[in-house]
Amino acid sequence: MNILNAVDKENIAIVGAGICGLCTALALGSKGHRVTVYERDIPPPEGGAEEAFFNWKRRGAAQFRHPHAFLSVMCNLLEERYPDLVGEFWRAGARKMTFTDTLPPELAATYVPEPGDEKMWLLMCRRATMETVLRRYVENTHGITIANNTSVIGITTEERDEAQAITGLELRTSEGDIETIHPNLIVDASGRTTKFPEWFEKRGCTFGVEDDDAEIVYYTRHYRLHPGEDEPPRHGEARSAGDLGYIKYGIFPADNGHFAAILCIPNHEEELREAVKDADGFQQICLTIPGIEPWVNESKSTPTTHPFGFGDIHAVWRHYVKDGRPQALNYFAVGDAAIRTNPLYGRGCSTGIMHAHLLAELLDEISDPAERALRFNEKTEEILRPIFKASLSDDKRGILRAKSIFEGNQLDEASTLRGWLRAAFLDAVAAAAREHIHVVRGALRTFNLMEKPGDFLKDRRVQWIVLRYLLRGRGRNAESRLQPGPSRLEMLAVLKDTAGG
Repeated sequence: MNILNAVDKENIAIVGAGICGLCTALALGSKGHRVTVYERDIPPPEGGAEEAFFNWKRRGAAQFRHPHAFLSVMCNLLEERYPDLVGEFWRAGARKMTFTDTLPPELAATYVPEPGDEKMWLLMCRRATMETVLRRYVENTHGITIANNTSVIGITTEERDEAQAITGLELRTSEGDIETIHPNLIVDASGRTTKFPEWFEKRGCTFGVEDDDAEIVYYTRHYRLHPGEDEPPRHGEARSAGDLGYIKYGIFPADNGHFAAILCIPNHEEELREAVKDADGFQQICLTIPGIEPWVNESKSTPTTHPFGFGDIHAVWRHYVKDGRPQALNYFAVGDAAIRTNPLYGRGCSTGIMHAHLLAELLDEISDPAERALRFNEKTEEILRPIFKASLSDDKRGILRAKSIFEGNQLDEASTLRGWLRAAFLDAVAAAAREHIHVVRGALRTFNLMEKPGDFLKDRRVQWIVLRYLLRGRGRNAESRLQPGPSRLEMLAVLKDTAGG
């Protein structure tokens, strides 16, 4: 039977079979809805993680080969609701990084577990592994169908209660067949390049948007440890993830002996951005950073890819309600189609599944289209807005710091006393979160989205610790934020010598 004819008004259509779209299908399917996911790309190839990473053509996922991780909020949700799915991840070689794994030796030596620490863990593997495992699990879930090689090329709508109610999707298969289907609801999980706002705008329905450039680009290169080689320590004097002021860097352990190195560079660092595009330049930068060198030297590992970049990094929030009235009915955007944060913070997968389950709960409780739209907007603001604002604030602070380093200053100077005090406070929090277990625990709860950003700062004990750090001076606190490594000018000199040689 033609898959396009299998959809009726009882079905929910999801556009996009990325991680967010698949998680949305699970959330809706678990409520008894019949779901069809429309995906323009081909399914994963037969075989395991290696075949998926090297052979799967995923044109529709710009971040497909960049590092990913599931934060604690997502890991615990999956473990609670889909424990057999988590088991499939372990069988595919995914890694579990616990709270104690994140502690440097000096803190681990005196660590005393507290209730809730066991809930702080990450699931780490290559995104190709993530999508393959998740896709095969969803495909075998009752009530869910995935229509591959099927592009959504347009929508049909009708005006209803001063809003545009979406009534259909125009589809094109890989064979060129075009058909319009009429599901009851449409969920947009098509990501950062969603076409829905453009299609609605042609019908006179414009969504408000906040859009802030993070002013960075990051490059990734994948490696594989040599047979018999163990991973180097992630802590010590030079950590495997950190900030040199002009470059942020990180090692992302993955599945089956693989790992990725990322280098995040401000837009204004033109010489570094040019160097990092080249395999030799990327490798030289990595070998010059003490926290990365033990991983990527030729005696430890072999590169499996060339470096590749990801730019156009923006914080984006789309508004689907204006002046208390929904602009679109029977349409819900989830994940990056609605809200984007800097992928450097690793929050996209986790906020996507939070958004998906929020929608599933709401659809179960409310049937009126307008009320659904309003409540979805209200709950999205309540749950995800604080995460978005915290990410945006981090972006703006990062921009100021990088520009200060570029200009030869150690500290980013605030234009007002209030701004200076805020910067000094944040530097004190960052320093305390590296050196004091109680603050580390609170900061990691925030990082893992287990509580609203900054909630741990309401703790009296944390407040007194941060105050002590404030009193030791901003310069010292800011210095502890940076990892050991070459200065900006020293790095440029190394690259110049390498290119000259």
